[in-house]
Amino acid sequence: MGLSLPSWREWLFSLKAFIAAMLALYIALAAGLERPYWAMAAVYVVANPLSGATTSKALYRALGTFIGAAGSVLLLPVFATAPELFIIVIGLWTGLFLFVSLLDRTPRGYVFMLAGYSLPLIALPAVNAPGTIFDVAVARSEEITLGIVCAAVVNSLFFPTRVGPVLGAQLERWLRDAGAWAGSLLRGEHGLGASLERQRLAADIRSMDMLISQLGYDAANRDTVRAAHELRGRMALLLPILSSLDDRVAALREVGADTAEFEALRRDVQAWMLSPAEQTSHTVDDLEGRIAALEPSGERGTQWDGLLLSSALERLRELVDLWEDCRQLKRRIELGDRAGKWRPAFRSRRTVGKARHYDFALLVFSAGSVVLATILAGFLWIGTGWSEGAGCVIMTAVGCSFFAAIDDPASQIRSFTLWMAVSVGASAVYLFALLPLAHDFVGLVVMFAIPFIFVGTLVSRPQFTMIAMLLAVNTASFVGLQANYSADFDSFINGNIASVAGGVFALAWTLATRPFGAAFVARRLIRAGWADIAATSRGGRNEDPDRFAGRVFDRLGQLVPRLAADETGNIAAADLLQELRVGINVLDLQRVRRSLPASQERLLQEVLDTVAHLYAECAASGKPVAPYAQLLASIDAALAEITQRMPEGANRRRVLQAFVGLRRGLFADAPPPVTLVPAGAGAVSPQAELELAS
Repeated sequence: MGLSLPSWREWLFSLKAFIAAMLALYIALAAGLERPYWAMAAVYVVANPLSGATTSKALYRALGTFIGAAGSVLLLPVFATAPELFIIVIGLWTGLFLFVSLLDRTPRGYVFMLAGYSLPLIALPAVNAPGTIFDVAVARSEEITLGIVCAAVVNSLFFPTRVGPVLGAQLERWLRDAGAWAGSLLRGEHGLGASLERQRLAADIRSMDMLISQLGYDAANRDTVRAAHELRGRMALLLPILSSLDDRVAALREVGADTAEFEALRRDVQAWMLSPAEQTSHTVDDLEGRIAALEPSGERGTQWDGLLLSSALERLRELVDLWEDCRQLKRRIELGDRAGKWRPAFRSRRTVGKARHYDFALLVFSAGSVVLATILAGFLWIGTGWSEGAGCVIMTAVGCSFFAAIDDPASQIRSFTLWMAVSVGASAVYLFALLPLAHDFVGLVVMFAIPFIFVGTLVSRPQFTMIAMLLAVNTASFVGLQANYSADFDSFINGNIASVAGGVFALAWTLATRPFGAAFVARRLIRAGWADIAATSRGGRNEDPDRFAGRVFDRLGQLVPRLAADETGNIAAADLLQELRVGINVLDLQRVRRSLPASQERLLQEVLDTVAHLYAECAASGKPVAPYAQLLASIDAALAEITQRMPEGANRRRVLQAFVGLRRGLFADAPPPVTLVPAGAGAVSPQAELELAS
């Protein structure tokens, strides 16, 4: 696919960025700042088509720069006479702040990553003159602040692009994707198409987190931000609800249940979901009334097809409530204060919390790798006595830090180094061929205009953002524009070769120390999920299901883009939505366990212990393990005990729903129990036992 011509929005964004850069450069030159090119480069570091994103990144860059500058002022005078020790301190500082940034996977993490590599960026050029470090740190802070203020002001005042409308468009796409999946499963369609739609939904949810995190910096009121977070929680909860409903519908068809009324209801729910809110012929109350009327009672309520139907109706009711909330919240985000008061329809459980999954071992390894790379580059610089070798250490720290969160950072560091070398060439042309021809600031602007405005149009295209930003920032930095023209070819080549060498060293180090890629990380995500269920089944994580679901959704969001890298088939075989359903059912059982009579609690505990053993074995081996026949027998025995001896009530319904979900999650292909009878009378058919034993 060729490179298309920039749109008018891309030209507008690039023009605004260029105006901000030239404004920052002009003010820096007029104020007599020591390195005015830092102000110009800072504009392109924080430039973003969204005004809220520019504002937030500007704030984060300012904070990160101030922390790095403060660290330089505090540490350089102390370790100036011990360069080797100072290099170790720099490496540890960079790695520590990088580790914190990896823990915070929001745009806010940029503060800590920048604070980490700002210390070598500010302190190392002044290592031979530690008495000047305060002035250098202040100058760096002033120039960076000037650049980011200019970027934020220009982007906010002139034709700002708000996050809210972009979020609204994203919500429209997400609801369309969710409606397509819901429609396909409500029609009874399964297979690869449904799987791809499910993966697309998980990716949509993860991509929206970034937009929602920027909403607080936009011209949005507090209610809009709160509505966005509420909607995000419901979006995530739709995934397991749809997956569970899909499973129950398939199970009802397998047992040949007479579900003509349920089928008609499903078609009406599908039509309601796909119709615009103002044009639908059904209401939530109407649909929920029909769902309640179909609830099986009497003897059928204790039979397997009745339990399946009850579970399917419960999921359908939750789907209707969630979808109505999503519609109302989307409308609230679009209308703001004009939307009126919102009353949630979904009340059966809280929406998914913000709990996240962290692979601390990998995070420590990634940060430690940067620490060692920075220290080794520093020792090579000291050992060779290279006068401009500080640039090599700086770019090693920057390159390794910037891409530390990527599974395969080598390809990105390779691109980073390549385009840095291209920037060196472009800077040489400017410095030695063009700038001598500029006699005033207007001439300078004209010389910068065409290449910088063209490169700026690529910043808003995700596939070119990194390349365009590197070209603009590095070219501005390597030119090293000063108030008075002075260019020394030897100094220019020596300093910039050191920078490129830093990129080459970061690449070589990464290739040597991080040979694994996305498949390795994905396998660790799968094993962490299995270990989580094992711990939850033992009661080791006695918490509400929202935190568990939050961790699973976070793992799911991390796993989806890594599925393509799996060569063993183990990742594709692991269904994280199935893991989520099993885990939530386990949590529901844990919550009611101690309120049950002793005989029923004993059966329930037997099921939980076996589930814990199964998933602990999966986590230990790193491969899926077929569920045990003993576990199926235990689940069916518990179901029989509950249906026959537990009195009607909320606990009975919850326990039955949890056991049905657990049986379907673990034994979707197992034959249904012939009859549900009390414990000890045998709950699994002989045919089922033979099939499981084989």
